[in-house]
Amino acid sequence: MNREVTETGTREVLAARGLVKQYGAFTAVDGVDLTVHAGEIFGLLGPNGAGKTTTVNMCTGLLRPTAGTVRIDGLDVEREGRAAKRLIGYVPDEPYLYEKLTAREFVHFMGELYGVRSRLDERVEELLNYFGLLDAADNLIGGFSHGMKQKTGLCGMLVHDPLLLVLDEPTVGLDPKSARLLKNTLLTLAARGRAVVLCTHILEIAEAICDRVGILDGGRVVAEGTVEGLRQAARGGSAESLEEVFLRLTGGDEEGLVVEALISS
Repeated sequence: MNREVTETGTREVLAARGLVKQYGAFTAVDGVDLTVHAGEIFGLLGPNGAGKTTTVNMCTGLLRPTAGTVRIDGLDVEREGRAAKRLIGYVPDEPYLYEKLTAREFVHFMGELYGVRSRLDERVEELLNYFGLLDAADNLIGGFSHGMKQKTGLCGMLVHDPLLLVLDEPTVGLDPKSARLLKNTLLTLAARGRAVVLCTHILEIAEAICDRVGILDGGRVVAEGTVEGLRQAARGGSAESLEEVFLRLTGGDEEGLVVEALISS
């Protein structure tokens, strides 16, 4: 990823320190530190069960950490929750939508919820049009496909123009055209100084648009840096893809050996 981070890039939008989440004797997240700057797209990667969703839920204030702190643009998420959350736009892997509302009603409701006063109606129409939902804007969300629900959730996330955008597997259910639109949207928002946290299993997307990535495994950050930097650290060279680096760091090489054995047998 060669895109230059904007000149606002020294501004810490997300600063998570020592995040721990325990459920009884089980530790889901164990001492995670994350920093994401303005103008930066940060990819949070990891195998299933690594702690990605738990981590972002703590970062967005949806889940209280057992230990650790989260600050959004200097605001403590626990002590200054309302002000901090106004700066966040979050789309989980399964968007929280009101299925008895139409797409237009939902996005308008989200704008009112976040206190958007200026040009709300115009903003709603712009977003629905941008994501190709205008023709279905007056249909109930309950009848939408997963991809259409995902795009409706994206409209709701963007309506208040948040400083920090957090997306958990946002391309699931999107067709190739919509996935490309989303990638271009994130790049544009980052160029405008927004900070983006992207949780994804699709390593090609992370490799294409992320300025830095962090790899979680077993609730811990096992590697963090630029894609090129992780390649260098993994094997002392730049020949490996992000997929190969990911599998090496999370023990996935064993799966490759199994596949090789099956093919050669």
